[in-house]
Amino acid sequence: MNIFLELILFATALPATVACGYLLLMTLLSGALARPAPSSQRLRFDVIVPAHNEAEVIERTVASLRKIDWPSENFRVLVVADNCSDKTAALARNAGAEVLERHDDARRGKGYALDFAFQTSREQDRADAVVVIDADAEVSPNLLEAFAARIEKGAHAVQVHYGVLNPWTSWRTRLITIAKASFHIVRSRAREHLRVSCGIRGNGWCVTHKLLRAVPYQAYSLTEDLEYGIDLGLAGYRVEYAEEAHSNAEMVSGEQAAGKQRQRWESGRFQLIRTKTLPLLAAAFRDRNAVCLDLALDLLVLPLSYVALNVIALIAIAAIAILWSPEAIMWLWLGLACGLALILYVLRGWRLSGLGRQGLIDLARAPFFLFWKVLLMFRRKKPGEWVRTQREKS
Repeated sequence: MNIFLELILFATALPATVACGYLLLMTLLSGALARPAPSSQRLRFDVIVPAHNEAEVIERTVASLRKIDWPSENFRVLVVADNCSDKTAALARNAGAEVLERHDDARRGKGYALDFAFQTSREQDRADAVVVIDADAEVSPNLLEAFAARIEKGAHAVQVHYGVLNPWTSWRTRLITIAKASFHIVRSRAREHLRVSCGIRGNGWCVTHKLLRAVPYQAYSLTEDLEYGIDLGLAGYRVEYAEEAHSNAEMVSGEQAAGKQRQRWESGRFQLIRTKTLPLLAAAFRDRNAVCLDLALDLLVLPLSYVALNVIALIAIAAIAILWSPEAIMWLWLGLACGLALILYVLRGWRLSGLGRQGLIDLARAPFFLFWKVLLMFRRKKPGEWVRTQREKS
């Protein structure tokens, strides 16, 4: 076979094989997790809600948090009204939350808001741990119990399931629900079975103040959650997964809003790939650290649409190469095997999403979603500050 053609096939096959092999492993290890014994309900929590112009949804979120099944004297809801120009602060107070108002034109973003809240919580010394909940989320009543049960057994960082609050809004939100089930349930279950870190997902996570003293929060990128989870791994801490509790947030269904949101997330992720991959790999091999190795692999596995496009490209190039060189069929078989692994991973996510037959029907729209992602890739991407996501109209 032509050496140039082999190099193209190898360069296309390597990322597809690594990604699909990793996802297949996650799929095979995604069995249900055992739940810990009940906690003593003595731990104190500050439930922090970073909010930037969230007047439309903040009352609903605070109401959900006040329904948590936990002794009222052992938790409080703390809303950070960060650089708000609407009634977020007043509405949050009226709903029963304590409010921190922050105005800083130079240090803007969710990461700075969280840092401010964490410092305030530490100074006031009213909590053993802090919990982060998005301003558009609703939580399960057992949220704090899930955190406490693991903290009392020695955990310092815990992530609950981050799901979709509005899966039935459109086919797009149902595809996101399946993707999140694949990403959050399948992969987090497997990583918990492997005793590595499930990472931090931005919504529904908890860290103890003891851990914040050991690893100060200094994550200010567009994907501050992923960044801090990596910082914890580099410092030798893993994030445990609590699948029995959830914090579900709204997902946008409109193409324009979804595109802007996706561009921000992916821009931040690519930035972390550039800055964190080598330190993670170095720590993994230097210290024989499985947590750092897994975090590196998880970071290198791009969003599912990119992996799917990579597999499609491998299959297409291999099929064309066979016309010139029949031995290229080995690359075609490899591409088909990667495609099968990817399908099994997605179907496992669909099975765990709870969407049933409708979700399976919506998966038929995946090619249109991939086409949309290709168009999105060619649009100009502008990294930016904390921009409020456009909410769905009720």
